[in-house]
Amino acid sequence: MKHRNNKIQISLKEKSRRQHIIMANRFAQFPILKHLVRWLILIIPVSVTIGSIVALFLWLLHQATGLRFQYPWLLFLLPLAGIAIHLIYKTIGRSSEKGNNLIIDEIHEPGGGIPGWMAPVILVCTVITHLFGGSAGREGTAVQIGGSIAQIFGKLLRLNADDTKIILTSGVAAGFGAVFGTPLAGTIFAAEVLSVGRIQYTSLLPCLFAAIIGDATVTAWGIHHTTYHIGVTAGVQELIPGYISPAFSLLIKVVPAAIAFGLAACLFSVMVHTLRNLFLKLIRTSWLIPVAGGLIIILLTFITGSTDYLGLGVDPQYAGSVTISSSFKAGGADTWSWLWKTVYTTITLSSGFKGGEVTPLFYIGATLGNTLSGILDAPAGLFAALGFIAVFAGATNTPLACTIMGVELFGSEYMHLFAAACFIAYFFSGHSGIYSSQKIAVPKIFGEWFSLESSLSESNKRRNNFLQRRLTFYRFLFRKKRK
Repeated sequence: MKHRNNKIQISLKEKSRRQHIIMANRFAQFPILKHLVRWLILIIPVSVTIGSIVALFLWLLHQATGLRFQYPWLLFLLPLAGIAIHLIYKTIGRSSEKGNNLIIDEIHEPGGGIPGWMAPVILVCTVITHLFGGSAGREGTAVQIGGSIAQIFGKLLRLNADDTKIILTSGVAAGFGAVFGTPLAGTIFAAEVLSVGRIQYTSLLPCLFAAIIGDATVTAWGIHHTTYHIGVTAGVQELIPGYISPAFSLLIKVVPAAIAFGLAACLFSVMVHTLRNLFLKLIRTSWLIPVAGGLIIILLTFITGSTDYLGLGVDPQYAGSVTISSSFKAGGADTWSWLWKTVYTTITLSSGFKGGEVTPLFYIGATLGNTLSGILDAPAGLFAALGFIAVFAGATNTPLACTIMGVELFGSEYMHLFAAACFIAYFFSGHSGIYSSQKIAVPKIFGEWFSLESSLSESNKRRNNFLQRRLTFYRFLFRKKRK
């Protein structure tokens, strides 16, 4: 009898458990709805604050660029500006000197936190860099503003570790979407940039809310983004008339161009890290590093005889300037404009000046695309657009976000070419990138060389060790020949 009662109790418990599962599945949408409403309420003040500060930043950047155009002699004060930036970071912003990498580290493993001073410090220092002619961008500043503001709200709301990751990722999306006017690309970028080969889906909806609201806030403040036009691409010749269509002919031409875009992205990333280590190795006194960087930029400006490679590269200083916009027209860029911009920007950033890398990457990609269009007999506007997004994709390892950015900026007509260019550039940039804190979740190809690395930081160290061994070997051969 007792055994029978136990069986009945077990049966009742099992029945109750099954009913509970059925009810949970039936009403699973309620906790989901509660979760989304909660995050929408949390994200609105965060995104509005980020969007407002980004709007102020963009306005200050425009004013600083105008002043530099009006007073060209400001370039000669770039070394002094470098000292000022160095002192600001040594006194106030020491804990935020890692920049975007600090935010990525904090999202991966919440711990030390992001200092509240990061937003005003990076904003002021970026404006100083642009005012005196440093070659830098604005994305890094916007992302750091987003991360810093999100961290402040996270602490005020006493969020747990998981929620802190989500709000920080949303802050990145809000900053990126607001500064470029591409909210969907900002959403995917924030989820894709954390790890190579993997997207963090848990924060996608909060990121989308944040990016849309941040972008709308910038627009509400009356700040407008630069528009780019591909132009007419009709008249593309068939490679084999009657057999290969113009569309497929374009795709065949995109492949070698995309490989070049990936290699350009790799060159940029490697140069930033290599020059930073070189400056630290050669110059023991830290405040002299930005002085040296500023003097090199001044010297390069005299060598090239052009100011086109200073600043953002968006607004023309004079008629005939090589800018991102001019690259969308045939003959709108010089053959080596992309290389000069690479040199200017890597020296500026590796010597301690502040700003982002993305807008210079847009410039490098657009001008390289313009050059390749002449070589490949392809439409200049289209290949400038492909370079614009593909070099960025290779340097940040975010091909999906960059494909979507292409659609948001240039329309969906050439979406398949955007995707081909971004993904090919992503592979050919190798395990390099401008964010050394990116984890390698899935290697780009499965092989011994790539599979041993767990982060871009490890990849950079391995590459530096390889380069040092090669230099030592060549130095040994040179001395042996002299003897």
